[in-house]
Parts: sequence; structure tokens; C-alpha cells
Amino acid sequence: MCTCGRGKNDLATVIKKVDLPGGETSRQFEGYLHGDANISFFINDTPPGKGPSLHQHPYEEVFIVQDGCLTFTVGHTTFDAVAGQIVVVPPETPHKFINAGPEPARHVDVHVSPRMITTWLEG
Repeated sequence: MCTCGRGKNDLATVIKKVDLPGGETSRQFEGYLHGDANISFFINDTPPGKGPSLHQHPYEEVFIVQDGCLTFTVGHTTFDAVAGQIVVVPPETPHKFINAGPEPARHVDVHVSPRMITTWLEG
């Protein structure tokens, strides 16, 4: 019987995506809650026309676009990022994105911190 994807051993912790906080479109992993991992991230399936409002973090955020097209605003610059591209936003830099495509955009948003720290700049 296969036990793939289950359990914990002495060296690693295995976590099911569905066990992370969130819902159908986004799941959140904060490292400090999982063995003091020095990283946090969102796993996203952002619906068309959706995305977070302008915000910033005291650390880098790295966006790994897997499917779709996201329109980013980083500082005063707006640009598109598509599947296969990676966007690195420097610390303390205001940024936001919106799914500019007709289908859900799949992406992983990596916070280089064991805890997510966000300052919201728009309502």
C-alpha cells in the first residue's frame, strides 16, 4: 500500500495543501507554524480580474507564475508576467497584481520570512 504524501518522519514534515489555511483560490503557509521553516508562501489560483490591493513587506517577495497572466504594479511601473516567469519585488516596495487573463492564474507567492508581514497601502 502506498503511503506517499502522508505523515511525518524524523527529518521532514509533510503537509497537505488542503490542510493549510485558505480556500479554493488561495492557501497560506507560514514557516514559523511548520518546524520554524524560514519561508512563507501563498499557493494561488487567482480568478480573472482579482488580486490584492497595493501593499508592501519588509522582505523580498518572489512570484512564480505557473499559468495565466498577471499584471503587476511595482513601485511606479506596471508590466505583465506570464507562465514561466518569476518576478522579484524588493523589500519595502509597494506592489499589487491583478489577473489580466480570462482563466484563473496559478502562481506561488514566496515571502522570504517565516512570518508574513504586510502593510496595506490601499483600502
